[in-house]
Amino acid sequence: MVLTELLEFGIMITVINMAKKTPPHSKTCDCQAYRRSRRREAILEVLSSESGHLNAEQVHKAAQRRIPGIGIATVYRALKCLCGCGKVSEFIPADGVARYEPAGERAHHDHLICTACGAFIEAVDPEIERLQERLAARHGFVIASHRLEIYGLCRNCAKKK
Repeated sequence: MVLTELLEFGIMITVINMAKKTPPHSKTCDCQAYRRSRRREAILEVLSSESGHLNAEQVHKAAQRRIPGIGIATVYRALKCLCGCGKVSEFIPADGVARYEPAGERAHHDHLICTACGAFIEAVDPEIERLQERLAARHGFVIASHRLEIYGLCRNCAKKK
């Protein structure tokens, strides 16, 4: 279900019903019949210890420091698995390159994404949260989760234009 509404400040909000993920209970992945994998664990450690939003190639490079010889295909499979069981969140910005971050380890935040340099800025605004809740309530919609991504130019790129 998708709800879109133009609010009083000229802000358009779209609420998308996203599937509810099971919250992570441990650092190990249980999406393959409870089989532990040191590769998946290493990839989760990479995402938990590195700052920012990493793409698969960046995860691969950092994982190789923990497990020399780990292949890029293994990293992609592990990321798919970790996203599937709700331990990792995937974001696909306008450039089409998926970025990853650990799910549930940080407080809720939204993303400001620069369309020029690809910078991700994590942002929290209580007013935006209230507007989303008000929009959902107006339509009798119960929010299970949400994600807000705002695309534009970061401060540095805006200065250059």
